[in-house]
Amino acid sequence: MPRERGGRVSRSGLKHKVARLRQAYAPHEHRPLGGYLVAMGTYATVTASLVGLVRATGRPVPERPSPADVVLLSVATHKLSRLLSKDAITSPLRAPFTRYDHPIGSGEVMEQVRDQGSATRHAVGELLSCPFCLAVWVATGLTGGLVLAPRLTRLVATALTAVAASDFLQMGYAVAQQAAAGGQRGK
Repeated sequence: MPRERGGRVSRSGLKHKVARLRQAYAPHEHRPLGGYLVAMGTYATVTASLVGLVRATGRPVPERPSPADVVLLSVATHKLSRLLSKDAITSPLRAPFTRYDHPIGSGEVMEQVRDQGSATRHAVGELLSCPFCLAVWVATGLTGGLVLAPRLTRLVATALTAVAASDFLQMGYAVAQQAAAGGQRGK
């Protein structure tokens, strides 16, 4: 039973409670709950810092973003999340937390999270190798940028959106080439 000092749980008691919670949550699989808490705390700190910066600078916050900004940031978030989490060129950023597994086409790689080390390292590895997970962070940054530096953020988001559109056009072109080559062989 954890010892309480002045109504608070002792450090060893808290560790024991966390260990029991972790075991009850995922008895047959390693889930780095402590690392997830660190990641969530970091996200909350970054978000609170953005809010504080907006307040300190007195920048006006739009009552509601324009539909054009929502579309622009959505596509830019998709592209930047994929670029950071899957692109071969950005693998040095992920390397301390992940291990290369295999290529998955179009300049992207599949990586596995490093299990050894701390729970925080594991959680960061999951975050950095998952475009869906990373999208929340990217969208928060771009949204903060839209308030703090709207012209620059729109410019960067426009470039990312153009790259995303180019990706889809490149893939469509490759499919059309394959279809044309397949039709030529049949003659």
